[in-house]
Amino acid sequence: MPEIVTSPTENPTPEAEIRAALGPRLIVLVGMMGAGKSTIGRRLAARLQLPFVDADTEIEAAAGMSIPEIFEAHGEPHFRDGEARVIARLLEGGPAVLATGGGSFMREETRRRVSDKAVSIWLKADAEVIMRRVRRRADRPLLQTADPEATVTRLISEREPVYQYADLTIASRDVPHDKIVDECLAALHAHLCGDGAATNASSSIVGAAR
Repeated sequence: MPEIVTSPTENPTPEAEIRAALGPRLIVLVGMMGAGKSTIGRRLAARLQLPFVDADTEIEAAAGMSIPEIFEAHGEPHFRDGEARVIARLLEGGPAVLATGGGSFMREETRRRVSDKAVSIWLKADAEVIMRRVRRRADRPLLQTADPEATVTRLISEREPVYQYADLTIASRDVPHDKIVDECLAALHAHLCGDGAATNASSSIVGAAR
């Protein structure tokens, strides 16, 4: 049977071009709870044929406790310190797609590490979308308050100015997940491969986070 030879002129897929341009870096998803970082991250990783890592899962494994248990037993500052250590470790293990917790990007040290080791995507969701997605979840320690909606609004106002330092911004809204993944891939290709497509304006200010 004759040997099948792949033509060297065969065009690579956009996904392959993204992987090549990414090199050893990770793709890090940032944004509020309920923005879809884990759901979109898994699908994005599958499309790119890269490993998917969820920082919250890794934190729980390292601590031997759930995140609500860590908050209850040790408080948020202890959790944030552990979160920063775990993310620093994960950033050394690229290439991969990494979903991070909503508060992790607020720490300047973590933003610097992400800037050095990854391409970051902010999945931007408004308060109404977030509340629809997280209202029935009991595993959100920051929402165990008398007025969860007011808490979400406050967190958005505190965090969005920092999330804007991400390299790329994609609107997370109630459309099919694959549409969001397609938009992430298009933005990554434009950002990494220089195909001339417009990237989000946030990419122009990422230097301020470094």
